[in-house]
Amino acid sequence: MRWEGVYVAGTGAWLGEPESARSAVESGAYDAEQHAADEIESVSVAEESMAPPDMAVHAATTALKRSGLDASRVNLLIHSGIWFQGVEMWPAASYVAGHALGRDATAFGFEQECNGGLGALEVAARQVAAQPGTGAAMVTTADRFGAPLVKRWSSEPGFVYGDGGTALLLSAAGGFARLLSTASGSDNSLEAVVRGAGLRPLPSGEPLDLLGRVGHFMRAHGSVREATERVGAVMKNVVGTALADAGIALGDVSRVVTLASGRSRLEWQVPVLLGLPVERSTWDFARRVGHLGAGDQIAGFNHLVEQGELSPGDHVLFVGGGSGFSCTCAVLEIVDAPEWERSGSGGTTSGT
Repeated sequence: MRWEGVYVAGTGAWLGEPESARSAVESGAYDAEQHAADEIESVSVAEESMAPPDMAVHAATTALKRSGLDASRVNLLIHSGIWFQGVEMWPAASYVAGHALGRDATAFGFEQECNGGLGALEVAARQVAAQPGTGAAMVTTADRFGAPLVKRWSSEPGFVYGDGGTALLLSAAGGFARLLSTASGSDNSLEAVVRGAGLRPLPSGEPLDLLGRVGHFMRAHGSVREATERVGAVMKNVVGTALADAGIALGDVSRVVTLASGRSRLEWQVPVLLGLPVERSTWDFARRVGHLGAGDQIAGFNHLVEQGELSPGDHVLFVGGGSGFSCTCAVLEIVDAPEWERSGSGGTTSGT
């Protein structure tokens, strides 16, 4: 879908302190061979008292400040996460909206696994486009992955999990980047890859075992090769649609922001599947913060802007993907290069 009059007015990210991959290998938490394949340097680790919704509030507050908009102008917040959000049977989105925007902002929780941030962006764009000149909507994500329920270094080969919150504010009143297009696609049969042996009537309380679930799928279907090929087909179709709707070719893409995986998976995502060089990705950033659940693309884009790596006229391609399988892509055009200072992480909002 091509968008007219929808802009990115602000972004923000909250990250924890970096935990060294080498120290994880030395402690036995991270397999040495997997580390060699991933080439991960570190991951973001939140302090013990920090819950995901508070990370999202920090990031949203930064995005709002950078946008220059009054909080009362933002009438929608969509929040995503892939893991525990602080309290069972509780509306985390309302907490984030209430603390970052105020009591009157409409809040929705959005569940689409690792595609949640970009899926929410597409939904938010519809809301903004429906109110020409006045609409504004916030997208937030947040997750933290802690032992013993999640082994951040070994739960999923090719990914190491980092803690962090992100936010992106869309506005019809203008911004530093213009949203040109979004596109989404799915293959719902692929939810079986991470379903495991079957559904349960209640939570098990056991640690996350993605490897076990994928192993069950492999025993039932022989391999994951066909599933991987189907994932690739959906992603290629969605990327092609987003680029066509934006009116640009793949060669016009200045930077691409994808899931924050290890180097081996990144090679499949960017050079093989997309046909773009790794140098156009946010690999140097991703290998230092890890996989932030639903927030990789927003965090990567926020980093590019903070570092001054984007110029007016540049096109940025967001490529998402979440188990299920769902995929959303977006194309942005930079219209201005804001001068945002970047501060350290570890209990502070990145960029303030």
